[in-house]
Amino acid sequence: MGAYVKRVWLGTSLKKKLGIYVCLVILIIGVSAVFSFLLMDFTLGNFKVILNDNSKCYDFHEAMALETQAFKSYTRNRTEENRERYEQACQRTGKSLRQLPFDYRTIRAERYARTWNIHNAYERYCLSRDEILKLGQESQGYITSLYQVYAMQDYLQTYARLLLQLTMADGDASYQERVPFFYWVPYLILILSVVMIAAMSFLTRLLSHAVVDPMEKLAEATRKIAVNDFSGEDLTVENRDEVGEMVKAFNRMKHATEGYIHTLVKNHEISELLHKEAMEKMETEKRLEAARMELLKSQINPHFLFNTLNIIACMAKLEDAFTTERMITSMSNLFRYNLKTTEQIVPLEQELKVVQDYMYIQKMRFGNRIRYDSQIEVEASVVRIPAFTLQPLVENAIVHGVAKKEQGGRVFLRVWKQGEMLKISVADTGAGMEETICQRLREALKENHTERIGIGLGNIYQRIHAMYQDGELCIYSRKNRGTAIQIQIPQEKKEEIYGTFADRG
Repeated sequence: MGAYVKRVWLGTSLKKKLGIYVCLVILIIGVSAVFSFLLMDFTLGNFKVILNDNSKCYDFHEAMALETQAFKSYTRNRTEENRERYEQACQRTGKSLRQLPFDYRTIRAERYARTWNIHNAYERYCLSRDEILKLGQESQGYITSLYQVYAMQDYLQTYARLLLQLTMADGDASYQERVPFFYWVPYLILILSVVMIAAMSFLTRLLSHAVVDPMEKLAEATRKIAVNDFSGEDLTVENRDEVGEMVKAFNRMKHATEGYIHTLVKNHEISELLHKEAMEKMETEKRLEAARMELLKSQINPHFLFNTLNIIACMAKLEDAFTTERMITSMSNLFRYNLKTTEQIVPLEQELKVVQDYMYIQKMRFGNRIRYDSQIEVEASVVRIPAFTLQPLVENAIVHGVAKKEQGGRVFLRVWKQGEMLKISVADTGAGMEETICQRLREALKENHTERIGIGLGNIYQRIHAMYQDGELCIYSRKNRGTAIQIQIPQEKKEEIYGTFADRG
């Protein structure tokens, strides 16, 4: 049964997988909410009944005491003010009496009997009370009747007090009966939370195994190909959905590209022998290797690569897998830019688009762990900067900074002008470096030791200083706070400098 479910799950499209995941998450949240609501309703409902009963009995007891006091004041001094106070007290007592719990099924027999006695006694008391008020104070038998009313008031207050005591005792007994349940309430909530967390973890693991794990393998293989490393076995996944099709197409693309690379390497070796004298005129072996790589990149025919990616993107679009389509399109844009761009200086707008495509892929990989923001304070379509500048810096910020922190972080790109200088800053809130390590990196940049700092950053540093007389690249970092790389490019002479550099190339 388990093997069958796994086979069906791996063969389900990404859209259906996501729909199943969302439905199960909503179901889990709904069950948790209903359970919590029923639990709280049961708990608070019992307390509410006890408190309401106590409050109603206390209101009647207090209203009876106020009516007694108002009656005495009115019989002694029959003013209009005392009469209004007395009538208000009588209305409150009558209202409080009607609100007393009087359902035999919900209250005990003793409370029911006390309440019944109070109802009967209050009716007789009202008749006697109204009769005495009709008599004049000099009428025969007035005093005797008046004290009979006083006695009835004392009787009612005594019964009201006894009823209040019985109600409080019943409430306390009811509470004591439910104390064991209240004791287990936190444990029930804890058990429910653990079950919900386990269910969510299981569902997340299923989705991750079906989508995230294959994409991580694909991203790792893509990074190797980006540095011309075709070693390693073909990617293998169990998926039979869009991801599985994409992995198969990627393997075919890898073999085809590797064949092109080998052919070009052989052609390059022949060309190197024929132009040995010209090669010896170059300044250093490092520049020679850089020129070889540029030659390889310019000779690669990417049509098969782009056509394959476009086919995969179309398949994802047909399956309504919009996220997969966007990722493939972004990856295609990155390959196209890296393989087809031959200009030394390009518009800033073009570099920003490459960064956006790269960050989209990284966000799909890291999710909410990475946040990317940019602040462009210049006209991106007019300003021109060296090609392949921004994306390597952003990649360094993620790989060496944000990715090393479990909680992730933020990458911030800012471009602005300060006088005649164009400023570019790529900052992150990643792991950062100690000052001694940061200082060693600065020295390695000045000494052109790219093996200590990485090809990308070293290449950018060399090109900035070669193309611009006042160009500069600076590194700032603090341990556990982040790293910032700032580039300074003069703008007033950039076209002249570019022409000079192109003549040298």
